[in-house]
Amino acid sequence: MADAPRTIEEFVRALPTVELHVHLEGSMWPSTAKALADRHDIPEIPRTEEDLRRWFTFRDFAHFIEVYLTSIGVLRDAEDFARLAYDSLTELATHGVPYTEMHVSLFGHLMRGIDAAAVIEGLEDGRRRAEAESGIVARWIPDFPGDFGVEAADRTLDAVLAHRTESIVGFGIGGIEVPRAPFRDVFARARAHGLHSIPHAGETGGPEEVWSALHDLGAERIGHGIAAAADPDLMAYLADRGIAVDVSPTSNLCTRVVERLEDHPLPRLVAAGVPVTINSDDPSMFGTDLTREYLAAHRLGLDAAALRAAARTAVDASFADPATRARIRAAVEAVPAPTV
Repeated sequence: MADAPRTIEEFVRALPTVELHVHLEGSMWPSTAKALADRHDIPEIPRTEEDLRRWFTFRDFAHFIEVYLTSIGVLRDAEDFARLAYDSLTELATHGVPYTEMHVSLFGHLMRGIDAAAVIEGLEDGRRRAEAESGIVARWIPDFPGDFGVEAADRTLDAVLAHRTESIVGFGIGGIEVPRAPFRDVFARARAHGLHSIPHAGETGGPEEVWSALHDLGAERIGHGIAAAADPDLMAYLADRGIAVDVSPTSNLCTRVVERLEDHPLPRLVAAGVPVTINSDDPSMFGTDLTREYLAAHRLGLDAAALRAAARTAVDASFADPATRARIRAAVEAVPAPTV
């Protein structure tokens, strides 16, 4: 039997941590970006880690979106998507992630003329190889940027339904945060086809967009959702109904949504009983990983018990099959508490 973890860091590294809010395209590590940029001779993409770090220094959320859309230009065919999926999932597995639900910016590829069939074929190839080699179980959440409007939402959902696989479990909205109510009908159609509603809301917008995501989009989890901390009634609603918010502290700092880590509302959400999961969002772009996000949560005041609770919440809030949830949950509970 392994020794009990002594420190919080050892505890976090031993803890099986499910990742529910991570973007495929935001998980493009330098080696992958360089290989794909070289393959297609794309000069706009920096080739060294140092240059990529400078490129991934964001003035604000809009600048982050601008860089994000440029970076996905390296993805041209099924082989590229397979490479990205395999590399990203394998990297997650090295951080003790047994299961993930990964957002895919499908409309960002459709608008560049990439066929949805090529995207999904590549994702499935990379997923199967990563699962076979590392054991990580991966599911997909295709999404679209809300600032591109309802037409983009319908086009994205049409593509999902035309090429759906069992590994596609949800439907989402991201991008620059605009009112969620206009997307009521497209999310109703997605839910009618058995897709879970997992929108971003309350990242750069206020509590009203979280309310809208719940009432208009039928949200089952909220991506980010940190604006809920400004509305006690909303926090009570989320707590009473067990609706989780997928929080990503470093992301919020890098996009300047939160100015300092100590200002992050995560502790207020936890104190109010809101189910919280911890996530990396766009790990390669933000220079982070899930281990670092759990340690950031600890610096915000979450002790070992609260970190274990977040790991447990991520399992319970996932759309994994019951056997997978039970297996991972048991592994979460089995990790001894740190001794110091």
